[in-house]
Amino acid sequence: MKKFLVFFAAGCLGALANSITVWLAGDLGIPSSFGVSIAPSLTSNYLYPRIVWGGIWGLLFVLPMLQSKLLLKGTVLSLFPTAVQLFVVFPLIAGKGIAGVDLGLYTPLFVLLYNWVWGVVTALTIKMAK
Repeated sequence: MKKFLVFFAAGCLGALANSITVWLAGDLGIPSSFGVSIAPSLTSNYLYPRIVWGGIWGLLFVLPMLQSKLLLKGTVLSLFPTAVQLFVVFPLIAGKGIAGVDLGLYTPLFVLLYNWVWGVVTALTIKMAK
């Protein structure tokens, strides 16, 4: 049970880092300079679901792979929420096309980078908790 609690909490912290990264990049105009329309406001409505889902995704760290290479594991596991965002959330829920290309051609790269932040922060948090 302790592992699940640590993985969930680490995923929540990773999601907070991810959310702040997405907000800060948007606030600085980085995505828009690449023609990508991702610039959320930093509100509780934006943060809460992302942090909860980040914790749920953090439970993937229970998978018995790459235990000695936690940063690589974080990178690999970040591909799962990336795939869901690009191929489920954007096209089916948000109506932004496959891989969110209606938000801009480079949207998949930004999503990949943002979720990598989640994976690395989650992995580092788990490492520090051990």
